Amino acid sequence: MLRITTDKKRGKVVLSIEGRIAGQWVATLEQCWRDLRASSPDEKFSLDLCGVSFIDAAGKTLLTEIYRQGGRLVAEGCLNQAIVREITVAGTKGKADGDDDPKKAKGSHIVFYIAFLSLLLSPILTRAQGTQENGLPRSVPTDTLRLTLDQAVGLSLKQNTTAQIALINAAQAVQDKNVARAALLPEANLGVNESWQRENLRAQFGGNLPFNGLPGDIGLPGHIGPFAIFSAGGSISAPLFDLTLFRRYQASRDVAAASKLDSNGQREQVILLVVSQYIGTLRATADVQASQSRVDLAQALYDQAADLQKNGVGTGIDTLRANVELQNEKQRLIEAEAQRQTSLFGLSRLLNLDPRQPVELADSLSFFETPQPEREQSIEQALDTRPEWKSLKEQVKAAEYDKKAVSEARLPSAHVSGNYDYLGTRPSNAIPTYTYTGSLTMPLFTGGRIRAQTIRADLDIQKLQQQQADLRNQIALDVKTALINLDSARNEVQVANLGVQLSRQEVDQARDRFNAGVANNIEVIQAQDSLSRANDNQIAALYRFNQARADLARSIGQMEKIYAK
Repeated sequence: MLRITTDKKRGKVVLSIEGRIAGQWVATLEQCWRDLRASSPDEKFSLDLCGVSFIDAAGKTLLTEIYRQGGRLVAEGCLNQAIVREITVAGTKGKADGDDDPKKAKGSHIVFYIAFLSLLLSPILTRAQGTQENGLPRSVPTDTLRLTLDQAVGLSLKQNTTAQIALINAAQAVQDKNVARAALLPEANLGVNESWQRENLRAQFGGNLPFNGLPGDIGLPGHIGPFAIFSAGGSISAPLFDLTLFRRYQASRDVAAASKLDSNGQREQVILLVVSQYIGTLRATADVQASQSRVDLAQALYDQAADLQKNGVGTGIDTLRANVELQNEKQRLIEAEAQRQTSLFGLSRLLNLDPRQPVELADSLSFFETPQPEREQSIEQALDTRPEWKSLKEQVKAAEYDKKAVSEARLPSAHVSGNYDYLGTRPSNAIPTYTYTGSLTMPLFTGGRIRAQTIRADLDIQKLQQQQADLRNQIALDVKTALINLDSARNEVQVANLGVQLSRQEVDQARDRFNAGVANNIEVIQAQDSLSRANDNQIAALYRFNQARADLARSIGQMEKIYAK
């Protein structure tokens, strides 16, 4: 396994490498180096090899080529330091006199081509030699996506649909705030209008006047027109004093802040889901590895029983017992493989990846010795950082502003408006006209509407306060539960590690007794079962510990800070 992290320190790019630079991982490192060189050709690069446990011949050749291209190698440990020293000495000598000697230059090209072919062929040879899983050759596609926990969390924040919808909701709330703010600002319009009108005078003034066509009329026309009206100009309106509009703007501002906090809460929840799924997949992977090791052990014990029977020392029942145990372990391995694949599919779904994209995990279940946090301090931290709690506080403030907006609707409000137009029958004879209006209004009787709206707003505030009290208790419960689970899981890991160690000793002793003919293989089978339970307990303890750490981070509102690096 190979893990590569990139960081920029003091004007240069540092590649921190952990694991083995061997086999197929050499090609991975080469591809990473090429991508970095192509994206930042002017940067200085340094390779930190302190976390490298093994370097094969192809890896050494690649490191030599990286050093020749300007990469600086940093290592610790006798073996890695010796390899780096050999590379730097050879590289310095090649830089000093390699260009003056055509034969040496030709030889360097040959070495480069050999190294290049080895990099191309090493993944193929590795798959051909193949690690065996469940009796079938394991092949890793070239487009397999290897994810660390940090990378999985980063992808979820970019691609998870729930997180993206939360961001859209927050953006909508911001626009609602802008709409409420626009109601407080002046509004101006510009328009050009031309129309033709024909008016019915009989309909306008009634039928008592002597219009044309009636007995005794004096010949008044029954209509006028058609005539043209042309107008062009602008209009403006603005509130001078309206507390209701101002309070609604304040409420929308707090609603936008609450929506943003809700978005952060959704991001925290998405991170928790991804971390939990990733840890669960790591557990399934560890179950596969443990099942494979138990299959190997059962196969060795079956071979031992068969050899003893062949030599006349063992019995057929011993061989049969060993074969039954071997088949049982193979069945558990098949179940573990299916569980791992299912967990990987679930992780891909959370990350919103292409369903056809193969995924592998680059991390493994591990134990981090961390101090046990204080309960009261953790609860106070949760109340300071949990976005749900902060969102409720903003919602309470918005509800209070809504209540003020309703109650202050009884106060007078002042508005101004006006228009300035050029008016005529056509543009050539238009003259300037204008109208300016100032209004002051105050409701006298609303049929109880304002009082009912005030009571309803007060009820909304009470409902939010009840939700605050419930959430405060829920946060305290989450923190206390997470702390208890974390302390319990830490102790479980210690006990499980000791149980695995003792179970292995039991298997070794039972195997020696059976080989010596002191006992039959019933003791060996029982020891195998004990080791199986101990392995399951260890994997479960490590899973619960890592899950408890994630639950504690979620309970105090630190998921994104801890896991989204």
